[in-house]
Amino acid sequence: MDLAQSLQDQFAPNLICFGCGPSNEHGLQIKSFVKGDKVVATFSPKSHHQSFEGMMNGGIIGALLDCHLNWTAAWHLMVKNSQDTPPCCVTAKYEVSFEKPTPSDVDLSLEAWVLDSSERKAIVEGVVSVGNCVTARGKGTFVSVKPDHPAYHRW
Repeated sequence: MDLAQSLQDQFAPNLICFGCGPSNEHGLQIKSFVKGDKVVATFSPKSHHQSFEGMMNGGIIGALLDCHLNWTAAWHLMVKNSQDTPPCCVTAKYEVSFEKPTPSDVDLSLEAWVLDSSERKAIVEGVVSVGNCVTARGKGTFVSVKPDHPAYHRW
Protein backbone atom coordinates (compact mmCIF):
# COMPACT_ATOMS: atom_id res chain seq x y z
CA MET A 1 0.00 0.00 0.00
CA ASP A 2 1.27 3.45 -0.94
CA LEU A 3 0.67 5.78 2.03
CA ALA A 4 1.54 8.83 -0.11
CA GLN A 5 -1.41 8.18 -2.41
CA SER A 6 -5.06 8.47 -1.34
CA LEU A 7 -7.01 5.26 -0.84
CA GLN A 8 -9.40 6.35 -3.62
CA ASP A 9 -6.64 7.05 -6.16
CA GLN A 10 -4.76 3.89 -5.27
CA PHE A 11 -7.63 1.41 -5.20
CA ALA A 12 -10.53 2.98 -7.12
CA PRO A 13 -9.27 5.45 -9.76
CA ASN A 14 -12.32 4.86 -11.97
CA LEU A 15 -14.90 5.23 -9.17
CA ILE A 16 -17.76 7.58 -10.09
CA CYS A 17 -19.16 8.15 -6.58
CA PHE A 18 -20.26 11.76 -6.01
CA GLY A 19 -18.44 11.98 -2.70
CA CYS A 20 -15.21 10.11 -3.27
CA GLY A 21 -14.94 9.11 -6.91
CA PRO A 22 -11.72 10.28 -8.55
CA SER A 23 -13.34 10.04 -11.97
CA ASN A 24 -16.41 12.14 -11.11
CA GLU A 25 -15.40 15.61 -12.27
CA HIS A 26 -18.54 17.13 -10.68
CA GLY A 27 -18.13 15.30 -7.37
CA LEU A 28 -16.46 16.18 -4.08
CA GLN A 29 -13.43 13.96 -4.83
CA ILE A 30 -12.49 13.27 -1.22
CA LYS A 31 -8.94 11.99 -0.80
CA SER A 32 -8.54 9.77 2.28
CA PHE A 33 -5.11 8.91 3.67
CA VAL A 34 -4.08 6.39 6.32
CA LYS A 35 -2.39 8.01 9.29
CA GLY A 36 -1.63 5.49 12.01
CA ASP A 37 -4.87 3.81 13.07
CA LYS A 38 -6.99 6.64 11.64
CA VAL A 39 -7.90 7.83 8.17
CA VAL A 40 -7.67 11.56 7.48
CA ALA A 41 -8.64 13.93 4.69
CA THR A 42 -8.74 17.61 3.92
CA PHE A 43 -11.59 19.14 1.96
CA SER A 44 -11.58 22.59 0.39
CA PRO A 45 -15.20 23.77 0.01
CA LYS A 46 -16.36 25.67 -3.05
CA SER A 47 -18.97 28.42 -3.06
CA HIS A 48 -21.61 26.04 -4.43
CA HIS A 49 -21.27 23.86 -1.29
CA GLN A 50 -22.92 26.57 0.84
CA SER A 51 -26.27 26.34 2.54
CA PHE A 52 -26.27 30.04 3.37
CA GLU A 53 -23.64 32.76 3.09
CA GLY A 54 -20.33 31.46 4.37
CA MET A 55 -21.61 28.15 5.78
CA MET A 56 -21.51 24.60 4.47
CA ASN A 57 -24.61 22.69 3.37
CA GLY A 58 -25.45 19.89 5.80
CA GLY A 59 -26.02 17.40 2.98
CA ILE A 60 -22.51 18.00 1.67
CA ILE A 61 -21.12 17.47 5.18
CA GLY A 62 -23.12 14.23 5.35
CA ALA A 63 -21.70 13.07 2.01
CA LEU A 64 -18.15 13.88 3.16
CA LEU A 65 -18.59 11.83 6.33
CA ASP A 66 -20.41 8.96 4.60
CA CYS A 67 -17.67 8.44 2.03
CA HIS A 68 -14.75 9.06 4.36
CA LEU A 69 -16.12 6.66 6.99
CA ASN A 70 -16.83 4.09 4.27
CA TRP A 71 -13.21 4.21 3.08
CA THR A 72 -12.04 3.90 6.68
CA ALA A 73 -14.11 0.72 6.98
CA ALA A 74 -12.82 -0.67 3.67
CA TRP A 75 -9.19 0.00 4.63
CA HIS A 76 -9.69 -1.54 8.08
CA LEU A 77 -11.35 -4.68 6.68
CA MET A 78 -8.58 -5.05 4.09
CA VAL A 79 -5.92 -4.98 6.81
CA LYS A 80 -7.92 -7.12 9.24
CA ASN A 81 -8.55 -9.82 6.61
CA SER A 82 -4.99 -9.67 5.17
CA GLN A 83 -6.19 -8.69 1.69
CA ASP A 84 -4.23 -6.85 -1.01
CA THR A 85 -7.15 -4.58 -1.92
CA PRO A 86 -10.02 -3.20 0.13
CA PRO A 87 -13.36 -4.94 -0.13
CA CYS A 88 -16.11 -2.90 -1.73
CA CYS A 89 -18.17 -1.60 1.17
CA VAL A 90 -21.57 0.04 1.27
CA THR A 91 -23.30 2.06 3.95
CA ALA A 92 -25.76 0.03 6.02
CA LYS A 93 -26.61 3.03 8.19
CA TYR A 94 -25.10 6.29 9.29
CA GLU A 95 -25.94 9.34 11.29
CA VAL A 96 -24.57 12.84 11.41
CA SER A 97 -24.80 15.31 14.26
CA PHE A 98 -24.02 18.96 13.71
CA GLU A 99 -22.31 20.62 16.65
CA LYS A 100 -21.63 24.04 15.14
CA PRO A 101 -22.07 25.70 11.76
CA THR A 102 -19.25 24.66 9.43
CA PRO A 103 -17.62 27.55 7.55
CA SER A 104 -17.33 27.21 3.79
CA ASP A 105 -14.35 29.51 3.33
CA VAL A 106 -11.67 27.38 5.03
CA ASP A 107 -10.21 23.90 4.59
CA LEU A 108 -12.04 21.22 6.54
CA SER A 109 -10.30 18.32 8.27
CA LEU A 110 -11.89 14.87 8.37
CA GLU A 111 -10.71 12.16 10.71
CA ALA A 112 -12.20 8.68 11.15
CA TRP A 113 -11.51 5.55 13.17
CA VAL A 114 -13.02 2.10 13.63
CA LEU A 115 -14.94 1.41 16.83
CA ASP A 116 -15.72 -2.27 16.20
CA SER A 117 -15.60 -4.78 13.38
CA SER A 118 -16.26 -8.32 12.26
CA GLU A 119 -15.10 -10.11 9.12
CA ARG A 120 -17.45 -8.16 6.79
CA LYS A 121 -18.66 -5.21 8.87
CA ALA A 122 -17.13 -2.16 10.53
CA ILE A 123 -18.63 0.47 12.79
CA VAL A 124 -16.79 3.73 12.19
CA GLU A 125 -16.86 7.13 13.82
CA GLY A 126 -15.47 10.39 12.52
CA VAL A 127 -15.46 14.16 12.74
CA VAL A 128 -15.30 17.24 10.58
CA SER A 129 -13.15 19.97 12.12
CA VAL A 130 -12.01 23.49 11.45
CA GLY A 131 -8.74 23.88 13.29
CA ASN A 132 -9.30 22.32 16.72
CA CYS A 133 -13.06 22.88 16.60
CA VAL A 134 -15.26 19.89 15.77
CA THR A 135 -18.27 21.06 13.76
CA ALA A 136 -19.89 17.71 12.87
CA ARG A 137 -19.70 14.08 13.94
CA GLY A 138 -20.64 10.97 12.05
CA LYS A 139 -21.06 7.33 12.92
CA GLY A 140 -21.96 4.50 10.61
CA THR A 141 -22.05 0.82 9.89
CA PHE A 142 -20.39 -0.30 6.66
CA VAL A 143 -20.56 -3.77 5.16
CA SER A 144 -18.44 -5.41 2.48
CA VAL A 145 -20.66 -6.68 -0.31
CA LYS A 146 -20.71 -10.07 -2.01
CA PRO A 147 -20.44 -10.67 -5.78
CA ASP A 148 -24.23 -10.66 -6.28
CA HIS A 149 -24.56 -7.08 -4.97
CA PRO A 150 -24.86 -4.27 -7.59
CA ALA A 151 -22.01 -2.31 -5.97
CA TYR A 152 -19.59 -5.25 -5.91
CA HIS A 153 -17.55 -4.13 -8.93
CA ARG A 154 -17.71 -0.39 -8.41
CA TRP A 155 -13.97 -0.13 -7.79
